[in-house]
Amino acid sequence: MFTVYVLYSIHFDKIYIGYSSDLADRFKSHNELATKGWTIKFRPWSILHTEDFVSKSEAMKRELQLKSAAGRRFIRELVTKNQLRDNSSA
Repeated sequence: MFTVYVLYSIHFDKIYIGYSSDLADRFKSHNELATKGWTIKFRPWSILHTEDFVSKSEAMKRELQLKSAAGRRFIRELVTKNQLRDNSSA
């Protein structure tokens, strides 16, 4: 099983898209363990969206779709919906 995931950094308004066979471990790496790489600059991250796939090739294909212009529009809509939901419950 492979998970395509979208991380969001509310403090920096940044999005990261990736895939992993172990989402919990990968998420911990993004937020705590990694000492180099792009994502360490924008901590903390929250998981905004996930999708599960049986094969690595399917996950990689979806990751590329989400990194396209249309995919990024979809993700920005998710960010907006989450912010509206969070503001209405505050």
